[in-house]
Amino acid sequence: MLFVHPQRLFLECLKGFPEAAVQLPKKLLSFVTITILIFLLMPNTADSSDTLERYEYSQMAMGVRARIVVYAGDQSAAEQACRAAFDRITFLDSVMSDYRQDSELIKLCANAGGTPTKVSRELLSLLIRCQYLAKLSDGSFDITVGPLVKLWRQVRKSGQLPTDNQIAKAKSLVGWQKLSIDRTRCTVRLELPGMQLDLGGIAKGYACDEAIQVLKDHGIDIALVEMGGDIVVSGPPPGKEGWQIELANLSGSFEKRLLLAHAAVSSSGDTEQFVEIEGRRYSHIVDPKTGVGLTNRMAVTVIGPSGTLCDGLSTTLSVMDERQGRALVDKFPGVRAYLRKLE
Repeated sequence: MLFVHPQRLFLECLKGFPEAAVQLPKKLLSFVTITILIFLLMPNTADSSDTLERYEYSQMAMGVRARIVVYAGDQSAAEQACRAAFDRITFLDSVMSDYRQDSELIKLCANAGGTPTKVSRELLSLLIRCQYLAKLSDGSFDITVGPLVKLWRQVRKSGQLPTDNQIAKAKSLVGWQKLSIDRTRCTVRLELPGMQLDLGGIAKGYACDEAIQVLKDHGIDIALVEMGGDIVVSGPPPGKEGWQIELANLSGSFEKRLLLAHAAVSSSGDTEQFVEIEGRRYSHIVDPKTGVGLTNRMAVTVIGPSGTLCDGLSTTLSVMDERQGRALVDKFPGVRAYLRKLE
Protein backbone atom coordinates (compact mmCIF):
# COMPACT_ATOMS: atom_id res chain seq x y z
CA MET A 1 0.00 0.00 0.00
CA LEU A 2 1.36 3.42 -1.00
CA PHE A 3 1.10 5.85 1.90
CA VAL A 4 0.82 9.57 1.17
CA HIS A 5 1.34 11.93 4.09
CA PRO A 6 -2.09 13.48 4.80
CA GLN A 7 -0.86 17.07 5.17
CA ARG A 8 1.05 16.84 1.90
CA LEU A 9 -2.08 15.47 0.22
CA PHE A 10 -4.07 18.44 1.54
CA LEU A 11 -1.43 20.85 0.24
CA GLU A 12 -1.78 19.37 -3.26
CA CYS A 13 -4.67 21.77 -3.80
CA LEU A 14 -2.19 24.61 -3.29
CA LYS A 15 -0.12 23.61 -6.34
CA GLY A 16 1.88 26.43 -7.85
CA PHE A 17 1.94 28.49 -4.68
CA PRO A 18 4.98 28.31 -2.34
CA GLU A 19 4.12 26.72 1.01
CA ALA A 20 5.06 29.96 2.78
CA ALA A 21 2.22 31.66 0.94
CA VAL A 22 -0.43 29.19 2.03
CA GLN A 23 0.47 28.17 5.58
CA LEU A 24 -2.59 27.46 7.68
CA PRO A 25 -2.89 27.16 11.46
CA LYS A 26 -1.52 23.94 13.02
CA LYS A 27 -4.87 23.08 14.62
CA LEU A 28 -6.57 23.29 11.23
CA LEU A 29 -3.92 21.15 9.57
CA SER A 30 -4.20 18.59 12.39
CA PHE A 31 -7.95 18.32 11.77
CA VAL A 32 -7.38 17.92 8.03
CA THR A 33 -4.68 15.30 8.74
CA ILE A 34 -7.04 13.17 10.83
CA THR A 35 -9.83 13.48 8.24
CA ILE A 36 -7.60 12.50 5.33
CA LEU A 37 -5.94 9.70 7.29
CA ILE A 38 -9.36 8.15 7.95
CA PHE A 39 -10.15 8.41 4.24
CA LEU A 40 -6.85 6.81 3.25
CA LEU A 41 -7.46 3.83 5.53
CA MET A 42 -10.93 3.16 4.12
CA PRO A 43 -11.09 0.06 1.90
CA ASN A 44 -11.13 0.67 -1.82
CA THR A 45 -14.11 -1.21 -3.24
CA ALA A 46 -13.70 -0.01 -6.81
CA ASP A 47 -13.03 -2.72 -9.35
CA SER A 48 -10.22 -1.48 -11.57
CA SER A 49 -11.18 -4.04 -14.20
CA ASP A 50 -14.57 -2.39 -14.76
CA THR A 51 -15.08 -0.85 -18.17
CA LEU A 52 -15.12 2.92 -17.82
CA GLU A 53 -17.87 4.90 -19.53
CA ARG A 54 -18.02 8.64 -20.24
CA TYR A 55 -20.64 10.70 -18.40
CA GLU A 56 -21.28 14.43 -18.64
CA TYR A 57 -23.35 16.74 -16.42
CA SER A 58 -23.85 20.49 -16.20
CA GLN A 59 -25.65 23.10 -14.16
CA MET A 60 -25.51 26.84 -13.55
CA ALA A 61 -23.02 27.90 -10.86
CA MET A 62 -21.20 31.15 -10.06
CA GLY A 63 -22.99 32.88 -12.90
CA VAL A 64 -21.80 30.44 -15.61
CA ARG A 65 -22.65 26.95 -16.81
CA ALA A 66 -20.42 24.52 -14.93
CA ARG A 67 -19.67 21.32 -16.83
CA ILE A 68 -18.24 18.08 -15.45
CA VAL A 69 -17.10 15.17 -17.60
CA VAL A 70 -16.06 11.93 -15.88
CA TYR A 71 -15.17 8.35 -16.72
CA ALA A 72 -16.72 5.93 -14.24
CA GLY A 73 -17.61 2.26 -13.89
CA ASP A 74 -21.34 2.94 -13.92
CA GLN A 75 -23.87 5.74 -14.03
CA SER A 76 -24.67 5.55 -10.34
CA ALA A 77 -21.04 6.15 -9.37
CA ALA A 78 -20.76 9.01 -11.87
CA GLU A 79 -23.93 10.71 -10.67
CA GLN A 80 -23.04 10.41 -7.00
CA ALA A 81 -19.56 11.85 -7.53
CA CYS A 82 -20.73 14.68 -9.78
CA ARG A 83 -23.57 15.58 -7.44
CA ALA A 84 -21.04 15.93 -4.62
CA ALA A 85 -18.77 18.04 -6.84
CA PHE A 86 -21.62 20.39 -7.80
CA ASP A 87 -22.59 20.62 -4.12
CA ARG A 88 -19.03 21.70 -3.34
CA ILE A 89 -19.17 24.39 -6.04
CA THR A 90 -22.52 25.61 -4.71
CA PHE A 91 -21.08 25.82 -1.20
CA LEU A 92 -18.06 27.78 -2.43
CA ASP A 93 -20.40 30.20 -4.18
CA SER A 94 -22.12 30.78 -0.83
CA VAL A 95 -18.70 31.62 0.59
CA MET A 96 -17.13 33.74 -2.17
CA SER A 97 -19.92 35.41 -4.16
CA ASP A 98 -20.02 39.19 -4.27
CA TYR A 99 -23.56 39.06 -5.67
CA ARG A 100 -25.26 36.98 -2.98
CA GLN A 101 -26.10 39.14 0.02
CA ASP A 102 -25.92 36.13 2.32
CA SER A 103 -22.42 35.05 1.25
CA GLU A 104 -19.55 34.90 3.70
CA LEU A 105 -17.61 37.39 1.57
CA ILE A 106 -20.40 39.98 1.70
CA LYS A 107 -20.68 39.57 5.47
CA LEU A 108 -16.92 40.09 5.79
CA CYS A 109 -17.10 43.26 3.71
CA ALA A 110 -20.02 44.53 5.81
CA ASN A 111 -17.59 44.63 8.74
CA ALA A 112 -14.99 46.67 6.81
CA GLY A 113 -13.30 49.18 9.09
CA GLY A 114 -14.27 47.17 12.15
CA THR A 115 -12.65 44.43 14.18
CA PRO A 116 -11.10 41.29 12.61
CA THR A 117 -13.65 38.77 11.33
CA LYS A 118 -13.37 35.01 11.77
CA VAL A 119 -13.55 33.30 8.36
CA SER A 120 -13.88 29.76 7.05
CA ARG A 121 -10.83 27.72 6.06
CA GLU A 122 -11.89 27.97 2.40
CA LEU A 123 -12.01 31.76 2.42
CA LEU A 124 -8.84 32.02 4.49
CA SER A 125 -6.93 29.72 2.16
CA LEU A 126 -7.94 31.62 -0.97
CA LEU A 127 -7.35 35.08 0.53
CA ILE A 128 -3.83 34.07 1.54
CA ARG A 129 -3.04 33.09 -2.02
CA CYS A 130 -4.67 36.25 -3.38
CA GLN A 131 -2.46 38.40 -1.17
CA TYR A 132 0.62 36.47 -2.25
CA LEU A 133 -0.20 37.08 -5.91
CA ALA A 134 -0.96 40.74 -5.18
CA LYS A 135 2.44 41.20 -3.59
CA LEU A 136 4.25 39.35 -6.36
CA SER A 137 2.49 41.39 -9.07
CA ASP A 138 2.95 44.71 -7.26
CA GLY A 139 -0.80 45.14 -6.97
CA SER A 140 -1.76 44.29 -10.56
CA PHE A 141 -3.81 41.51 -8.99
CA ASP A 142 -5.85 43.04 -6.18
CA ILE A 143 -9.06 41.61 -4.75
CA THR A 144 -9.82 44.89 -2.92
CA VAL A 145 -10.78 46.23 -6.38
CA GLY A 146 -14.45 45.64 -5.49
CA PRO A 147 -15.54 49.33 -5.40
CA LEU A 148 -14.09 49.88 -8.89
CA VAL A 149 -15.66 46.69 -10.26
CA LYS A 150 -19.03 47.80 -8.89
CA LEU A 151 -18.59 51.22 -10.50
CA TRP A 152 -17.81 49.75 -13.94
CA ARG A 153 -20.72 47.32 -13.69
CA GLN A 154 -22.92 50.40 -13.47
CA VAL A 155 -21.11 51.84 -16.49
CA ARG A 156 -21.88 48.72 -18.55
CA LYS A 157 -25.55 49.10 -17.65
CA SER A 158 -25.84 52.85 -18.19
CA GLY A 159 -23.42 53.27 -21.08
CA GLN A 160 -22.04 56.41 -19.39
CA LEU A 161 -18.40 56.78 -18.34
CA PRO A 162 -17.73 57.46 -14.63
CA THR A 163 -16.50 60.88 -13.59
CA ASP A 164 -12.97 61.45 -12.34
CA ASN A 165 -14.41 62.05 -8.86
CA GLN A 166 -16.27 58.73 -8.92
CA ILE A 167 -13.11 56.87 -9.92
CA ALA A 168 -11.03 58.68 -7.29
CA LYS A 169 -13.57 57.89 -4.56
CA ALA A 170 -13.61 54.20 -5.46
CA LYS A 171 -9.81 54.05 -5.76
CA SER A 172 -9.42 55.45 -2.24
CA LEU A 173 -10.88 52.17 -0.95
CA VAL A 174 -8.59 49.97 -3.05
CA GLY A 175 -5.19 48.58 -2.08
CA TRP A 176 -4.16 45.04 -1.19
CA GLN A 177 -2.15 46.33 1.79
CA LYS A 178 -5.44 47.47 3.35
CA LEU A 179 -6.40 43.80 3.83
CA SER A 180 -4.92 42.09 6.90
CA ILE A 181 -4.91 38.35 7.56
CA ASP A 182 -4.15 36.60 10.84
CA ARG A 183 -3.45 32.98 9.88
CA THR A 184 -3.20 31.80 13.47
CA ARG A 185 -6.59 33.16 14.49
CA CYS A 186 -8.18 32.61 11.06
CA THR A 187 -9.32 36.22 10.95
CA VAL A 188 -9.43 38.89 8.27
CA ARG A 189 -9.74 42.67 8.61
CA LEU A 190 -10.54 45.27 5.99
CA GLU A 191 -8.97 48.54 7.05
CA LEU A 192 -11.49 51.09 5.73
CA PRO A 193 -15.30 51.26 5.89
CA GLY A 194 -16.73 50.77 2.42
CA MET A 195 -14.03 48.39 1.22
CA GLN A 196 -15.29 45.53 -0.93
CA LEU A 197 -13.55 42.36 -2.05
CA ASP A 198 -14.03 40.84 -5.49
CA LEU A 199 -12.87 37.26 -6.09
CA GLY A 200 -14.14 37.09 -9.67
CA GLY A 201 -10.59 36.86 -11.01
CA ILE A 202 -9.72 33.64 -9.16
CA ALA A 203 -12.77 31.99 -7.54
CA LYS A 204 -13.86 29.86 -10.52
CA GLY A 205 -10.39 28.35 -10.87
CA TYR A 206 -10.42 27.54 -7.16
CA ALA A 207 -13.89 25.97 -7.47
CA CYS A 208 -12.69 23.78 -10.36
CA ASP A 209 -9.75 22.58 -8.23
CA GLU A 210 -12.07 21.75 -5.36
CA ALA A 211 -14.52 19.91 -7.62
CA ILE A 212 -11.71 17.77 -9.05
CA GLN A 213 -10.64 16.90 -5.51
CA VAL A 214 -14.19 15.89 -4.56
CA LEU A 215 -14.35 13.63 -7.62
CA LYS A 216 -11.06 12.01 -6.59
CA ASP A 217 -12.45 11.48 -3.09
CA HIS A 218 -15.31 9.57 -4.73
CA GLY A 219 -12.96 7.36 -6.71
CA ILE A 220 -13.14 9.31 -9.98
CA ASP A 221 -9.59 9.81 -11.24
CA ILE A 222 -10.44 10.74 -14.83
CA ALA A 223 -12.37 13.99 -14.99
CA LEU A 224 -12.70 17.44 -16.51
CA VAL A 225 -14.33 20.43 -14.78
CA GLU A 226 -15.10 23.56 -16.78
CA MET A 227 -16.48 26.88 -15.54
CA GLY A 228 -16.48 29.74 -18.02
CA GLY A 229 -12.89 30.29 -19.10
CA ASP A 230 -11.45 27.88 -16.55
CA ILE A 231 -10.77 24.17 -17.05
CA VAL A 232 -9.11 21.69 -14.69
CA VAL A 233 -8.45 18.06 -15.63
CA SER A 234 -7.21 15.03 -13.69
CA GLY A 235 -6.13 11.79 -15.36
CA PRO A 236 -6.37 11.32 -19.16
CA PRO A 237 -9.35 9.54 -20.77
CA PRO A 238 -8.91 5.79 -21.38
CA GLY A 239 -6.45 5.10 -24.19
CA LYS A 240 -5.50 8.77 -24.50
CA GLU A 241 -2.46 10.76 -23.42
CA GLY A 242 -4.58 13.65 -22.22
CA TRP A 243 -7.72 15.72 -22.62
CA GLN A 244 -7.88 17.65 -25.88
CA ILE A 245 -8.58 21.30 -25.10
CA GLU A 246 -9.27 23.77 -27.90
CA LEU A 247 -8.31 27.38 -27.19
CA ALA A 248 -10.32 30.29 -28.54
CA ASN A 249 -8.93 33.65 -29.71
CA LEU A 250 -5.56 32.21 -30.75
CA SER A 251 -3.97 32.38 -34.19
CA GLY A 252 -0.61 32.38 -35.93
CA SER A 253 2.11 30.39 -34.18
CA PHE A 254 0.05 29.78 -31.04
CA GLU A 255 -1.08 26.24 -30.22
CA LYS A 256 -4.84 26.08 -30.74
CA ARG A 257 -5.23 22.59 -29.31
CA LEU A 258 -3.69 21.30 -26.11
CA LEU A 259 -3.36 17.81 -24.70
CA LEU A 260 -3.54 18.09 -20.92
CA ALA A 261 -3.56 15.73 -17.94
CA HIS A 262 -3.38 16.68 -14.26
CA ALA A 263 -3.31 20.34 -15.25
CA ALA A 264 -5.39 23.48 -15.68
CA VAL A 265 -5.97 26.17 -18.27
CA SER A 266 -7.57 29.59 -17.84
CA SER A 267 -8.40 32.32 -20.35
CA SER A 268 -9.21 36.00 -19.82
CA GLY A 269 -10.24 38.75 -22.18
CA ASP A 270 -13.05 41.10 -23.15
CA THR A 271 -14.66 38.97 -25.87
CA GLU A 272 -17.91 38.66 -23.89
CA GLN A 273 -18.02 41.22 -21.07
CA PHE A 274 -17.35 44.79 -22.21
CA VAL A 275 -18.95 48.12 -23.02
CA GLU A 276 -18.30 50.44 -25.97
CA ILE A 277 -18.57 54.17 -25.27
CA GLU A 278 -17.65 56.89 -27.75
CA GLY A 279 -15.92 54.38 -29.99
CA ARG A 280 -13.76 52.90 -27.22
CA ARG A 281 -14.12 49.42 -25.77
CA TYR A 282 -13.81 48.97 -22.00
CA SER A 283 -13.33 45.49 -20.52
CA HIS A 284 -15.03 44.12 -17.41
CA ILE A 285 -11.52 43.69 -15.99
CA VAL A 286 -10.49 46.84 -14.13
CA ASP A 287 -6.91 47.98 -13.59
CA PRO A 288 -6.62 48.52 -9.80
CA LYS A 289 -3.98 51.21 -10.33
CA THR A 290 -5.80 53.38 -12.87
CA GLY A 291 -9.35 52.57 -11.80
CA VAL A 292 -10.40 52.20 -15.43
CA GLY A 293 -11.74 49.19 -17.36
CA LEU A 294 -9.01 47.78 -19.59
CA THR A 295 -8.82 49.04 -23.16
CA ASN A 296 -5.71 47.12 -24.28
CA ARG A 297 -7.75 44.29 -25.93
CA MET A 298 -5.53 41.44 -24.75
CA ALA A 299 -6.44 37.76 -24.85
CA VAL A 300 -4.58 35.79 -22.19
CA THR A 301 -4.39 32.03 -21.70
CA VAL A 302 -2.43 30.40 -18.87
CA ILE A 303 -1.61 26.71 -18.50
CA GLY A 304 -0.31 25.37 -15.21
CA PRO A 305 -0.68 22.92 -12.31
CA SER A 306 -3.86 24.31 -10.71
CA GLY A 307 -6.99 26.20 -11.65
CA THR A 308 -6.52 28.67 -8.81
CA LEU A 309 -3.09 29.72 -10.02
CA CYS A 310 -4.04 29.82 -13.71
CA ASP A 311 -7.22 31.84 -13.07
CA GLY A 312 -5.39 34.36 -10.90
CA LEU A 313 -2.49 34.69 -13.34
CA SER A 314 -4.70 35.10 -16.41
CA THR A 315 -6.46 38.00 -14.70
CA THR A 316 -3.15 39.51 -13.60
CA LEU A 317 -1.49 39.23 -17.01
CA SER A 318 -4.44 41.01 -18.60
CA VAL A 319 -3.55 44.06 -16.50
CA MET A 320 0.26 43.99 -16.78
CA ASP A 321 2.30 44.88 -19.84
CA GLU A 322 3.86 41.96 -21.70
CA ARG A 323 7.37 42.40 -20.28
CA GLN A 324 6.11 42.51 -16.68
CA GLY A 325 3.80 39.61 -17.37
CA ARG A 326 6.54 37.38 -18.75
CA ALA A 327 8.71 38.15 -15.72
CA LEU A 328 5.85 37.17 -13.40
CA VAL A 329 5.16 33.89 -15.21
CA ASP A 330 8.86 32.97 -14.94
CA LYS A 331 8.45 32.91 -11.15
CA PHE A 332 6.09 29.92 -11.39
CA PRO A 333 7.74 26.71 -12.65
CA GLY A 334 5.59 24.66 -14.99
CA VAL A 335 3.42 27.59 -16.07
CA ARG A 336 2.98 28.68 -19.68
CA ALA A 337 1.21 31.81 -20.87
CA TYR A 338 -0.11 32.95 -24.25
CA LEU A 339 -0.69 36.67 -24.70
CA ARG A 340 -2.24 38.01 -27.87
CA LYS A 341 -3.37 41.46 -28.90
CA LEU A 342 -6.94 41.43 -30.20
CA GLU A 343 -7.92 43.56 -33.18
